Amino acid sequence: MKTTKRVVVTAMGAVTSQGAGVEALWHGVRAGKVAIDRVRGLPTEGCATDIGGEVTAPLPPAGYDYRADLGARGHERAVDLALAAAHEAMSAHGLPDLPAEQWGVAIGSCNGGTRSAERVLRRAGRKPLTVDDARELLLLSPHTIAEILASAFGLKGPVLSVNTACASGAHALAHAVEAIRAGRAQAFLVGGTDAFTETAYAGFSSLQSLSRRPAAPYSRHRDGLSLGEGSGMLVLAEESVARTAGAPVLAELLGYGLSADGHHATAPHPRGAGAARAIRGALRTSGLTVEDVPYINGHGTGTPKNDSAESNAVRAALGQAAEKVALSSVKSMIGHLLGAAGAVEAIVTVSALEEQLAPPTAGFTEPDPRCGLDAVPGNARPMTMDVALSNNFAFAGANAAVAFSRPGARAALPATPWEERVVVTGIGVLTPSGGSPEELWRAFRSGALAGVRENGLRLARLDVDPGSSMAPGERRRVDRLGRLAIVSSRRALEDARLTPDERVGVVLGSGLGPMRSTEDFLRPVLEEGAAAGNPAIFPNTVYNAAAGQIAMALGAKGPTSTAAAAHAAGASALSIAHDMLRTGTADAVLCPAVDDLTDTAAEAYRRLPLTGGPSGRHYGLAEGGITLVLERESSARARGALVLGELLGHGTAYDAAGAGRWDPRGDGLYRAMRKALADAGTGPEELTAVWANAAGIPAVDRPEERALRRLGTRAEVLTPKRVLGEPVGAGAHLGVALAVEERRRGGAAGPVLINSSSLGGTHIALVLRPGTEF
Repeated sequence: MKTTKRVVVTAMGAVTSQGAGVEALWHGVRAGKVAIDRVRGLPTEGCATDIGGEVTAPLPPAGYDYRADLGARGHERAVDLALAAAHEAMSAHGLPDLPAEQWGVAIGSCNGGTRSAERVLRRAGRKPLTVDDARELLLLSPHTIAEILASAFGLKGPVLSVNTACASGAHALAHAVEAIRAGRAQAFLVGGTDAFTETAYAGFSSLQSLSRRPAAPYSRHRDGLSLGEGSGMLVLAEESVARTAGAPVLAELLGYGLSADGHHATAPHPRGAGAARAIRGALRTSGLTVEDVPYINGHGTGTPKNDSAESNAVRAALGQAAEKVALSSVKSMIGHLLGAAGAVEAIVTVSALEEQLAPPTAGFTEPDPRCGLDAVPGNARPMTMDVALSNNFAFAGANAAVAFSRPGARAALPATPWEERVVVTGIGVLTPSGGSPEELWRAFRSGALAGVRENGLRLARLDVDPGSSMAPGERRRVDRLGRLAIVSSRRALEDARLTPDERVGVVLGSGLGPMRSTEDFLRPVLEEGAAAGNPAIFPNTVYNAAAGQIAMALGAKGPTSTAAAAHAAGASALSIAHDMLRTGTADAVLCPAVDDLTDTAAEAYRRLPLTGGPSGRHYGLAEGGITLVLERESSARARGALVLGELLGHGTAYDAAGAGRWDPRGDGLYRAMRKALADAGTGPEELTAVWANAAGIPAVDRPEERALRRLGTRAEVLTPKRVLGEPVGAGAHLGVALAVEERRRGGAAGPVLINSSSLGGTHIALVLRPGTEF
C-alpha cells in the first residue's frame, strides 16, 4: 500500500451570471440572488423558454490571442469564459516557482466550441468548407480549449480534456487529483467551461426539459431546468508543495466517486442506484463515514425525474443519516452550466466550507414527498461543517461525486494500492483493415495502403454498418459512433471472457466525438429553427453518449469517463483507466477508442494546410473502433484470464508552443517518453520496438524522429499509421493490438513504446510489455 498524497485547493476563478469572479458568484448565491433572466445574446425563438443564466459582465482581456495561433477568424465564447476564470485562479495560486513541467491542465466541457461550429455550418450551409471554416472548426474540440489554456499560461505537464456532458467539470477534478497523487504533476489548473449554444437550447427544448421560470429544484411544483453559461477554474496542488511555497490553502479535495447508470440515455435510474454508487465511492476514497457529511451541494436540476432520483441516491448512500443532511442546489440561481457545473459548484462548495454557510435553494415553494430532504429553502444557513460533497450527474448515466474538507480537518486518508499491476486481457477490433488483431497485423505487414483517395485525401471507411451484428432493439436510437463502441467492446469482452458488472468501468476515447449526430441535429435547427430539434438525436450529441450506450447494452456500470484529447484521445483514455485500476477504483475497464468520419470532418481535414494539400499527400485517415480490456492483475488471475500484455506505465507532456502548434525539436514528446519509461521502471535500452505516432505528415513526424534520437533507443521504429491510416483517436489502441499480435507471432520479447500526439502539442507515451502469456 502507498500513502495517499493530499491534494489542496490553492486558488479559484469563476465567471457566471452572478458576475465576473468568485466573490461575485459567492456573494450572489449566499444571498439567494436569482441571476436567471431573459437571454439576449442568443436567439431563442421556437424554444420552450427564453430565460437562462447568461453571463452579462464584461470579460477581462484574454491576454493570449488563440485565434492567431489557430488561424481562426472568430472568437469562441466557451474559450473566452474559460480564459477569464483561469486568469483569476492563476493570478492567486501562490506557486510562482513551480516549473512549467510540473503544471497540468484538466478541462471538462459538454459543448466545447459548438458556438464556432454553429457559425461555420450556418455560413457554409451545404457548400464545401473553406480553409477558414476548417480552422474555425478546430475550436469545436474540448481538447483545443485545454491546449489554449496550457498555452496561455505556458504549462508543459499533462493536458487532459473530458466530455461527460453535465458531469464534465467534476470528472476533470477527479482525473486531476488522481494525476497529482500518481506524481504526474505537482499542480493542476482544472475546471470546466460552457457557453450558451443554439444546439443546447433547441435540444433541451425538444426533450421538454426547460422551465419558463427560474428552476426550482426539489420543489413539489418544479417543472424543468434553466440553462446557464460560464466557467469555473480551480488550482489543485500537492499539499506539501503548497505548504512549502506558502501558498493559500482554501480546502482539501479528499476523494471522488464515479459510476455509470447503464439505464437510459437521458433519464437517471429512478432509485438513484448509479448515483448512489458514486456517492459511496467518494466516501470510500475519502475515508468518510455517512455521519461525517452534513452538507451536499446537489446536482438539483429542477426536472421532476432528476431531483427525485438524486434524493433517492442520497438516501441509498447515506441511509438514515440522509435525513440530517442539507442538500441545496445553486442551479436555482445561476442555471445549469452543463460541463462547467461541476467546477463552478465545487467552487461554491469550497466557499461554503470556508464561511461555514450552506447556500440556499432559491425559488423553493413546498417540499415534494418524492424528494423530501432538507433543501435549505429561502435563506443561507450557518452550519458547522468540516466536510461537504458536490454531486454531478449527466446524460448517458455518467455520475460523479467529489468530497472536500476544510484544511486540516481530516487526520488521514485511506492508503492507495498503487503496487497493483495492470494487464490487457481482451482486444476487440472493428476497422476497415480488419475485424481482429490478426487481420490488422496482416494488413499492416502487407504494406498495402488502406483506403482510397477522395478529392485528394486518402480515407479508409468501414463498408458495413457497424451495428449489423446488433439486435434491432439494441440498435434503436444508437448512432454510428455508439455502434462502433458497442460492437468493438462486445468483441473485446468475448476475447477476455469477461462478464461486466458494477466493478467493470468504461473509459472511452474519441478524437472527433459525435460529429454525425451533432450535424444531423443542428442542420435542421439552423435551417428551420429550434422547433426542428429532434429529441431522438439530441442525446447523442454529447461525447460520452457512446460510453453510456456501452453501459446500457453490455452492463458495465463501474466508473466511467470519456477522454476527448483529439488524436491522442485513446491514449488519454488508457492513461485514465490505468490509474483507476492501480488505485483499485475498478477491477476492470473497457477502454474503447472510436471515431466516425463524416463528410464534414473529411472536408475539414482536406482543407487544413497540415493534413491536406501537398503537406498531407502521404497522409491517410481511417475510422472504426478498437476496444481494449484492462484489468487489475489480481482480478485477472483470480478468474483465470489469459494475459495478453501488461501496461507498465505512461507519461503525458505538452509543448506549450501555442494552440494547434508543436515544438519542432520534439521536446514535449521526448518528455512524455521519459516520463513513461520512468513510470514503467524501464530504460530506453530495454525497448524492443517503438510503435510511432508518425502518420505521413512531415511537420509532425520529424519532431518525433528527433525526440527518438534524443531518447537514444536502438529499437525498431514501426509506423502502422502510414499504412493503415490514422484512426483519429485510436492510434494507441492500434499500437497495442499490433504489438500483442507481433509478439504472438514470435516477435522479440520485452517492453515496447507506443506514442500518440493530439496534433496540437499534447503527447502521450505508453510502455507495454506484450505477450506475457500465450
